[in-house]
Amino acid sequence: MIPQVYKEIIDLGDGREITLETGKLAKQAHGSVVVQSGNCMLLCTVVSNYKASDVDFLPLTVDYREKFAAAGRYPGGFFKREARPSDGEVLTMRLVDRVLRPLFPKDYHSETQVMIQLMSHDANVMPDAMAALAASAAIQLSDFPFECPISEVRVGRINGQFIINPTLAQLEESDIDMVIGASAESVMMVEGEMDEISEEEMVEAIKFAHEAIKVQCNAQVKLAEAFGKKETREYEPEKADEALAVKIREMAYEKVYAVAKSGSSKQERGAAFAAIKEEIEATFSEEELEEFGDLIAKYYSKAEKEAVRNLTLDEGLRLDGRKTTEIRPIWCEVNYLPSTHGSSVFTRGETQALATVTLGTSREANMIDMPSYEGEETFYLHYNFPPFSTGEARPIRGTSRREVGHGNLAQRALKGMVPDDCPYTVRVVSEILESNGSSSMATVCAGTMALMDAGVQLKKPVSGIAMGLISDSETGKYAVLSDILGDEDHLGDMDFKVTGTADGITACQMDIKIKGLSYEILVNALKQAADGRLHILSKLTDTIQTPNVDVKAHAPKMVNRTIPGEYIGALIGPGGKVIQELQKETQTTIVINEDPVTEEGIVEILGTSQEGIDAVLAKIDSITFKPEVNSVYEVKVIKMLDFGAVVEYIEAPGNEVLLHVSELAWERTENVSDVINMGDVFDVKYFGIDSRTRKEKVSRKALLPRPPRPEGDKGRSDKPRNNNRPKGDRRPKADNKEG
Repeated sequence: MIPQVYKEIIDLGDGREITLETGKLAKQAHGSVVVQSGNCMLLCTVVSNYKASDVDFLPLTVDYREKFAAAGRYPGGFFKREARPSDGEVLTMRLVDRVLRPLFPKDYHSETQVMIQLMSHDANVMPDAMAALAASAAIQLSDFPFECPISEVRVGRINGQFIINPTLAQLEESDIDMVIGASAESVMMVEGEMDEISEEEMVEAIKFAHEAIKVQCNAQVKLAEAFGKKETREYEPEKADEALAVKIREMAYEKVYAVAKSGSSKQERGAAFAAIKEEIEATFSEEELEEFGDLIAKYYSKAEKEAVRNLTLDEGLRLDGRKTTEIRPIWCEVNYLPSTHGSSVFTRGETQALATVTLGTSREANMIDMPSYEGEETFYLHYNFPPFSTGEARPIRGTSRREVGHGNLAQRALKGMVPDDCPYTVRVVSEILESNGSSSMATVCAGTMALMDAGVQLKKPVSGIAMGLISDSETGKYAVLSDILGDEDHLGDMDFKVTGTADGITACQMDIKIKGLSYEILVNALKQAADGRLHILSKLTDTIQTPNVDVKAHAPKMVNRTIPGEYIGALIGPGGKVIQELQKETQTTIVINEDPVTEEGIVEILGTSQEGIDAVLAKIDSITFKPEVNSVYEVKVIKMLDFGAVVEYIEAPGNEVLLHVSELAWERTENVSDVINMGDVFDVKYFGIDSRTRKEKVSRKALLPRPPRPEGDKGRSDKPRNNNRPKGDRRPKADNKEG
């Protein structure tokens, strides 16, 4: 039976389209859709259990995978099967999750799974920009309780013109790479990197993206209507008791407000809030706690949130006593770790990051092998968030999605300031030692200083700040908070992180939790963020004003040398013998890459000793030495022979040539030792390849004055022979016999 297929087409302009299709594949899923643009095809399926899980949150899993078969490739490595997700796939999962999660009801606790798979790849289409569209479209075809359709688009800008979902080639020319997620009514998520753009330019890019998203949301509604929109499923909501909520608020609000206003530390404040909660719980019997314990905790948290928000809106004060624009105390230090190539400590309030820098060759580049992208990163940043940083004890099970996301944000913030001609592969590692507030922004600050300490010649230093927003839709009051605490992140309406230099924004990440945020508020928030960024930047430059001129004495020095492709084999040697022995003798690391365009060899020499590097350069000069015809070179006798001597070029040790006995002097030489001896140094003239012997010819006598010919010595004429006789002309000799 041929399935009934439903389609909806989205026009992107400039001849490109996105097609939404359902009814053909994965019909047992609660919702499925195929999203196609060009030859790129994503299959998204969604399933949600009808029975709620025994948890007090939404157990939502967003899984994005790129199949190697989609690009006609095999998975790399020994096992020819896709395994754990790559960092690129994890980052796409986070982009989708952050937009979907807020739109499920807060009391919906059923296990829900969104699976997005790249089934066909197109080199001109970036699939991650369509992943959220696929997820939302599949949900619209299901019976899930979900507020409204959403979508995401990527925005680029080339020569001042914005582009929706640019190709990878276009993105390389763009000064903006932002992914914006939104519903038809509100922007919900922004993430990306920029080339030092202004706050106004960033808002213009968001507005441009939102217009395109509105079209994509409308297409999802049309597809669902054509398919037959399902009735939203019924589910068992959380228990509620309004009378209990009022009672808890009356018991908690004033006490919480007083603690919040005290400006105490995180630990003191946490202990005081816990004491209030315990005091409230003590007023209930064991039977009541058993029956209403979850509700008591929920309503206490609600009262706590209300008190903290009102303190800020009404009095302009925050949990730690700061004003809304105030930045916590900052102290910094560089060169903290003696053995690393670069290090720094950045501490802002109760958040601390220790960053290290390691310098290496292209061999240490981070290889990216995905169906949608192959390449390498010569600058990359890793972020680690151990549990002790928040005073917790929990198992560590690999790198979390959060660590991947925060590290990527900091990497994007800094990478544009690493010069293109930096010879090293650079790895930055951020260890978060304390956390109460944005540790990703602390990573940007620590990373900047560690790079400068390592001698990486950053174009400009970069700082970052995490901002928050508390607003009241009824009164119209709002407060933008600079340098937010962890609690303010949880209690606020917007969490946005902005990084940049003194001249503009380099990266951002925003999660907007309220509807209808005006662009006016967004611009004001970004401008306040700029003030905070510049304040933090001044603390960094007070600690280290400019990058160190040289790398540290124990850090490797890097020298690059380009050689003709014909000499690559000679430098490597049979079985790698030459290069291996050279590395061992000089205590260096030598990497040879071939330029695919020029076919020249690019030699990277990494070593801590300048003498070792110089020795490698001398060897390369020796191997690639090619004397020029009619040039004069200094040589040294290294071997005596009966018919001449073997001499070595002084400027290219290891390069030898035979100096024939006939080229030693103008006088006839019976014994070579009559003219030269072992170890003698003198000049010779190079004549190139001798046409008679087919060997290189050098001459000592050509540089000596020619002695005068004795009188009456007719000798052999100096005139050249007449070689103009036609080839094959063989005249008969005279016959003296009588006929």
